[in-house]
Amino acid sequence: MAALRLHLPDEAATARLGASLARSLAPNLDSNAPAHEHGLHIQLQGELGAGKTSLVRALLRALGVTGHIKSPTYTLVEPYAISGICLYHFDFYRFTSDQDWLEAGLREHFEGHAICLVEWPDKAGDLLPRADLVIRLGITSSGRDAILEAHSNAGAACLAAVAATVSGDSY
Repeated sequence: MAALRLHLPDEAATARLGASLARSLAPNLDSNAPAHEHGLHIQLQGELGAGKTSLVRALLRALGVTGHIKSPTYTLVEPYAISGICLYHFDFYRFTSDQDWLEAGLREHFEGHAICLVEWPDKAGDLLPRADLVIRLGITSSGRDAILEAHSNAGAACLAAVAATVSGDSY
C-alpha cells in the first residue's frame, strides 16, 4: 500500500491539495473517458473540523465547479456532472447504523464509472465498496496533517500524480 504524508499549515495548503487531486483526475475528465475502468472511490476520514469538506470544495473548484458548493450533510449526496463524468460527494455523518446506508439506496452510485468522494465512510460500516484512495485528515497545533493511502491501482495512480506536485512533507 503506497502512502503520502503531508502537513497542511493553512487553508491555502488544503486548497492546493484539492487542486492536485483534481489534476490527478483531470486527464480522465478531459478525454470524456470513464474516470477509471470501475469508477474511483475516495474516502475522506477525520474528526469534525479536520477539513474534509474544505478539501472536496477545493477539488470541485479546481475542476471548474462554480457557484455555491453545499455540504451533503443533510442531503447525503451532492451530484456533479463535469465534462461528462459523474462525481458524487457523499457525507454519512448523520448515519446511526449500517442500516441507514442500505435504506438510503446509494449503492448504485458506486457501481458505475463515477468518482465517489465519501466523508464519514465509517458510518456505513463494512457495506461500502473498498476505497481506491483513503485520505486521513487530522488537526494539529500548526494546521492539519494529511495521509493519503492508495488501496488499488487507480488509487496509486492518483497518489503518484499528487506526489509529483509535492516538495518535501509540507504543502
